[in-house]
Amino acid sequence: MKWKREDLKAWTKIPTRWKDHDIYGHVNNVVYYSYFDTAVIGNLIRSTGNDIRNLEAIGTVVESGCTFHKEIRFPQIIEAGLLVEKIGTSSITYRVGLFLEEDPEPAASGHFVHVYVDHETRRPIRVPEIIREALSPILINT
Repeated sequence: MKWKREDLKAWTKIPTRWKDHDIYGHVNNVVYYSYFDTAVIGNLIRSTGNDIRNLEAIGTVVESGCTFHKEIRFPQIIEAGLLVEKIGTSSITYRVGLFLEEDPEPAASGHFVHVYVDHETRRPIRVPEIIREALSPILINT
């Protein structure tokens, strides 16, 4: 599904890098997933005000998907927008849109799912309250 700018709430600017290119002259498809990760983790750090690596649980990616709409190249600035679709007991589902600066149409849209696990056992545990609270402003239907 194509996300519109007005649908997304938390924004991160990400410059493309020369090394993001592939032999075809555009950003390689696998790099889009690193942009998703940068947007999600950057937002978590900013919105919690904490180094999330030090929380009682860590978010691990269990699923992600991307639909490509337009090529991204170097040098360009990507504006990555987020929305939280769902916060479950141990998981969070994000919607992510990648837009070229000031372009109303996304270059890519996708989803990203974190499951929170215990540092030691790597077994799923409840999403930390600090994460739940930090994401509530970008949760759908809040």
